Amino acid sequence: MTKKSTISIIKLAIMGLVAVLGALLCFCSWYFPGTYYKVNSFADSIKLGLDLKGGVYAVYEAKSEGVDNFSQKLETTKTRLTELLTKQGYDATLTTEGTNNLRVEVPDVDDPTKLFSLIGKPCQVVFVIDENIVMYGKNQTTGENYITGARPYYDTNSGGYAVSLEMSANGAGEFGVVTGNNIGKNMSIYLVYDEDFEHLDKADLVTTARINSKIQGNATITGQFDETSAKDMATKIESGTFSLTLSLIESSTMPASLGERALSTALFAGLLGLIIIVLFLIWRYRLLGLVATLSLVLYSELMLFFLAAIPWVQLTLAGIAGIILSIGMAIDGNVIIYERMKEEYASGKSLMASYHAGFSKATSSIIDGNVTTILAAVILLIFGLGSIKGFGLTLLIGIVLSLFTSLLLNRFLAKALFTIVDEGSQNAALFNFKFVNNDEKPDADKQAAIDAAESEDDAQAQEDEPAENAPAQDANDDEPRADEALPSETDSTEEPVISEDNADETERKTETDTPENNEGGND
Repeated sequence: MTKKSTISIIKLAIMGLVAVLGALLCFCSWYFPGTYYKVNSFADSIKLGLDLKGGVYAVYEAKSEGVDNFSQKLETTKTRLTELLTKQGYDATLTTEGTNNLRVEVPDVDDPTKLFSLIGKPCQVVFVIDENIVMYGKNQTTGENYITGARPYYDTNSGGYAVSLEMSANGAGEFGVVTGNNIGKNMSIYLVYDEDFEHLDKADLVTTARINSKIQGNATITGQFDETSAKDMATKIESGTFSLTLSLIESSTMPASLGERALSTALFAGLLGLIIIVLFLIWRYRLLGLVATLSLVLYSELMLFFLAAIPWVQLTLAGIAGIILSIGMAIDGNVIIYERMKEEYASGKSLMASYHAGFSKATSSIIDGNVTTILAAVILLIFGLGSIKGFGLTLLIGIVLSLFTSLLLNRFLAKALFTIVDEGSQNAALFNFKFVNNDEKPDADKQAAIDAAESEDDAQAQEDEPAENAPAQDANDDEPRADEALPSETDSTEEPVISEDNADETERKTETDTPENNEGGND
């Protein structure tokens, strides 16, 4: 065994150990030694959606007294609330109940009561100078939102969290006028609840800052925020941008919409499908099928890790569909590569040459097919909501991982395997590789050997021919025998006739004649 073969065996053994360790991390929870800290498995850490686990619901009542175009504003509020929940990572479902109620369903969260209270307690931002409100979050006449959204972020300048206020064009213009007219003064930002603008003492003071210059654009709220408080404030401010004021009237838990056994049934079906695929790959590609199986196991473990690690992933039935589709793409990539290897070996290449040619020629096809799917997943992420967005996210994660496992991990494992296996048709059978039948497609060397053998057989047959056939042959001396070579054109003394169509061809033929070829004619 060569040194390269030994190193390849070690590589395969290490990857096998990594797969076993990954399986333990995916499905086994454990306590950190010496502590009560529990480390959940990847599978247990994945957040499940309403259809698989259930969750909580809340019913909000929209105030309709004295509101024009109430139905239109209710739909606008529903859309804004959906965007708010999606932005915070909830795969929420919103429906209209009756004429003025909105029902919100979200997957099981850590503190649903807090989430619902934040939505049901909207606030408006007001800017105050010298105890006078100089700008509201909404135009008090037209109802236009000057502040269209709020986003928490980490401010590297202050070393803490802050909230960015997103303003409309008119809002940014109004804010620029206010700050430009009050340079050198202190401006305070308050959060006012229930539109009680007359009693600022009941409002929440967020921050006070000095205006040093005209501010034309978005505003930023800074203060003693941590990540949670900044996120809560952004939620309350965005709730204040709804077209209608919502009041929480009911909330409770709800079971999984697909039933308690839906997840276990889906997992069993997926496991059964993987087993069938593995058996097919091993039957079709032998040792390469084992490599594809190991690659598929590592792919599944990486998928579970990213589903658990990415905070805004909530697995639903649509998300499972995205995972299954990406697994199919990963297997398809392996099949394309292995079939290309078989074609290269059938054409006469060695095992290692077939390995290199197979990956080289299949890579572009795999990348082209996966890139188009990635673009579709990105579009679903940008424009989709709810379960559609979840499908796009799981599909995107799966396709990126399938490219990694098919083109990099699978290549690494296959190269180690081809390094271990020696050349030869017997070892090629370990991969189910076969030459094309010699009668159908012989190569040049084999065809030359076949022609030489046939010539020797013809010569031997002529020597063994009976003597009694000689008189019959003498009688026909004037006729050329079938096994005799016909006289060449160079033995003829007649002048060649050159037509216009074949003049150039005859001229080239004459120039290539050698003296040796003309000796018979000279004699």
